[in-house]
Amino acid sequence: MKMQRFINQHINQVTLLTAILIGIGLLGKVFASNTIYTLAFISASIISAVPIILRAASALRFKTISIELLVSIAVIGAFMIGEYNESAIVTFLFLFGTFLEDKTLAKTRHSIKDLTQMAPTTALVINDDGQAEETDVDFVDVGDTVLVKTGAQIPVDGKITEGSGHLNEASITGESKLVTKNVGDPVYSGTFVDNGTIKVQANKVGDDTTFGKIVELVEDAQDTKSPAEKFIDKFATYYTPAVLIIALAVGLLTTDFRLAITVLVLGCPGALVIGAPVSNVAGIGNGAKHGVLIKGGEVMNTFSNVDTVMFDKTGTLTEEKTAVTQVQSYGDQSADLAYAAAVENQSDHPLAKAIVNFARATGVSFDKMQPASSDVIKGRGISAVVNQHRVLIGNRELMKSNQIELSQTQQTDLKSMQQHGRSSVLIAIDGHVQLILGISDVVRAGVRESLQQLKKLGIKKTVMLTGDNQLTAQAVADQIGIDEVHAELLPEQKVTYVKQAQQAGHKVAFVGDGINDSPSLVTADIGIAMGSGTDVAVETSDVVLMSSSFDELIHAYGLSKKTVSNTKENIFIAIATVVMLLIGLVLGFVYMASGMFVHEASILVVIFNAMRLINYRQKKSKLDADQVKVNQYGLS
Repeated sequence: MKMQRFINQHINQVTLLTAILIGIGLLGKVFASNTIYTLAFISASIISAVPIILRAASALRFKTISIELLVSIAVIGAFMIGEYNESAIVTFLFLFGTFLEDKTLAKTRHSIKDLTQMAPTTALVINDDGQAEETDVDFVDVGDTVLVKTGAQIPVDGKITEGSGHLNEASITGESKLVTKNVGDPVYSGTFVDNGTIKVQANKVGDDTTFGKIVELVEDAQDTKSPAEKFIDKFATYYTPAVLIIALAVGLLTTDFRLAITVLVLGCPGALVIGAPVSNVAGIGNGAKHGVLIKGGEVMNTFSNVDTVMFDKTGTLTEEKTAVTQVQSYGDQSADLAYAAAVENQSDHPLAKAIVNFARATGVSFDKMQPASSDVIKGRGISAVVNQHRVLIGNRELMKSNQIELSQTQQTDLKSMQQHGRSSVLIAIDGHVQLILGISDVVRAGVRESLQQLKKLGIKKTVMLTGDNQLTAQAVADQIGIDEVHAELLPEQKVTYVKQAQQAGHKVAFVGDGINDSPSLVTADIGIAMGSGTDVAVETSDVVLMSSSFDELIHAYGLSKKTVSNTKENIFIAIATVVMLLIGLVLGFVYMASGMFVHEASILVVIFNAMRLINYRQKKSKLDADQVKVNQYGLS
C-alpha cells in the first residue's frame, strides 16, 4: 500500500523516465547497439508496468476487473514473448494518456473547483467594544455583525445595518454587473464589495448561507449519474470480463499469443467509461458559472426531454415589485387601511408589502396596532383579529367562505378592476367589505421573448397556474404569450393540472418561487425554482435560477439539450473507435502499440468534445424595447 501511494505521488516522474528510456532505446537502434536497445526497453517496460499492475491489483481486491488489468496482462504477455518495445510503448502510452486525461478533465471541473475555492474563510466580527476582530468564518454566529471593506468578500448572508456599496454578485447570480446596496438591503455570502464599506448583521452562516448551499448542491450534482452513465457502468461491469474471455478464446483458437494480447489492448473501454461523466461534469460546471444550478446528470437528461412548462405567476412571470394602484373605499379609508396594514406587516408576501408600503405612503399610522391572532388560509388570504375587530384580507373566495356578500356597486368596481388587469384584494372588517385594493405587478423583462425562444428550443406548450382571478391571469397571459391559463387555484389544484399533463404523456417542468409552489415543484418531472424564492422552493426543486432571470431558464434548457447531445456523441465516438480498431486488427493494419495509441487518443477526443460545453452560452433573443418594461397585474 505504501509503495502504491509513493508511486502514485511520483507517477509523472515515472512517465517521464519511461519516455527517456524509450528515447535511449531508439537511439541504440539507430547506432546499431542491440544491447542498449534491449536494456532500455526492458527497463522502460518494468518501470512503467509497476504502477499499472498495482492499480489492477487494487481493483481486484474490490472484485473489479479494471482497464488496468487488461493492460497489465497484455504488457506481461508482450514482455514474455520478448516484445520489449511493444510492452514499453504500450505502458508509456497508457501512463501518458492518463496524465493528459487528468489535465484535460481538470479543465472540465474548473468552474466547480473555482466555485468551492471562492468560499469565504475569515470574517471581521464587531466585538462588544465595537472593534473589528478577524476570526474564522466557522465561528461567526447568527446575529453577529461583520465589517466588510472594499475588495473584501462577504462571509455571511444578512442585511446591511450601516454603510453602502457596489457589490459583485457573480458568484450567486452568474451576472458580473455591479449592484448597489444600501442599509436594509440583503447581501449574500461569497459576493464581493467592489466599492464601499458596509456592516452586515448575519442571519445565515456557514453551510446555511446561499453560497454554501450552492456549493453543496453543485458537489452533490456531480455524484448524481445520468441514465447514460448508469447504463455504461452496468455495461462495463460485463464488458471488461468479456474482453478477457474473448482474448483467451482468440489465443486458444489461433495459438497466436500476440494477437490475443492485442485484443486485450484494443478492447479497453476507456473512452466509453469516461465519455458520459465528463459531459455531465462539464455541463453542470457551465451551469454553475452562469447562475444555474442543475442537480445532477439525471436532472439534465430529464430536462432535455421536457415539452411542457407550467408557471406560477407572482414572483415567477412577474417581479415581486407590487404597488397599490387603485383604491375603492366604502367606509373610513384611513382607519380600514390601518387595520389591513397592521395584519400584513407581519408578512413578507408581495401583496402584504404593497399594502404596508401604500399605508405608509399615505400617512396611515398602524405600527402600534398588533394583531391578537392571525390565520393564513391557503390560496385565499388571511384572517386576523385587531383591536377586537375581525379583519379578513384576500380574494372573493375568502369572502364567500365567510358568508360576506358584495353589494352591486362593489361587484361592479371589482369586475372593472379585474378587467383592467389588476389583482383585486378585498378587505372586510367585522363582516363587511370596506376596501377593494387594485394591486399592480410588473412582468419580468423579456418574458414574452423568452417564452418564444423556449418554443424554438423544443417546448410545445406553456401554461400559467395561478391563484389569482381569471380576468387578471388572462390579461397577463395575453400580454406575454402564454398558451393556456388556469386561475383561482389552490396549491393542490395546481398539482392536479401537473399530473393531468403527465398522464397525457407530456414531460412537465414547473417554475415557481413560493412555499405554495413546493408541491408542484416536487410533482413535476422537473421543478425549477427562482433563486429569489423561498428556501423550501429552492431545496425541493431540480433546477435553481439564482438571479431569477428568464435568460437563465433559456440557458438551462438549452444547456441540458446540448449536454445530452454531447454525451451521445461521446458514446458514439467510443464505440466507433473500438469497432474500427477491431476491423483494423482483422485487416492487419493495427498492432498492439498503434492500437493503444488510438485508444488513448479516443479518450482525449471525448474529453475535448465535452470541454466544448464549458464555453456553451445560449444566445439571447433580441428584446423589443417596448416589451422590456411592461406593467401587468396579478397575484398568486
